[in-house]
Amino acid sequence: MVSIRTASMSDLLAMQQCNLSCLPENYQMKYYFYHMLSWPQLLHVAEDSKGRIVGYVLAKMEEDSPEVHGHITSLAVLRSHRKMGIAAKLMTAAQEAMEETFKAEFVSLHVRKSNRAAFALYSSTLGFQINDIEAEYYADKEDAYDMRKYFAHAKHKPRPKFANPNAPPTDTDAVDMLPPSGNGAAPTSQQSHALEGEHTGA
Repeated sequence: MVSIRTASMSDLLAMQQCNLSCLPENYQMKYYFYHMLSWPQLLHVAEDSKGRIVGYVLAKMEEDSPEVHGHITSLAVLRSHRKMGIAAKLMTAAQEAMEETFKAEFVSLHVRKSNRAAFALYSSTLGFQINDIEAEYYADKEDAYDMRKYFAHAKHKPRPKFANPNAPPTDTDAVDMLPPSGNGAAPTSQQSHALEGEHTGA
């Protein structure tokens, strides 16, 4: 049995280990501390019956924006616990905290245009829509979909600028949503979205 709960400071090392196991984009510990100290309500972990952290979601609030909204930074689930819906549950927990604690209007994330599986999770399972396409967003110059999900209480819900392209109905449990090079606290390796494991994914 796996339970979803708010992360604590003592979970950060296990979250980092989960990231190292699942994703090629690896963060310095200070990046986890930054999120925990700034938005402790938004970090969640998936814990198995033995007390082991098998997944996490790293999220934050965007402070330099006219609309109050949250952003998903990183999402990962260990290979041994995939295909159990854990990624969706972690995402839901973070989104609910954004609404309840910060009265967020919406949640955003970025995903590579080539990452079809991650796109399917966000659009088909979680209800995100494309807000824009950001050219050469990633360090290797690949474009990114800027995706958003407006919450029920949002005062303004603009129509999507783009129709969501067709994507296979697959799930993903290892995804990194990384900022472009030079923005804020940076991870230690080249920035890109990642896709790991059978759930073929920021």
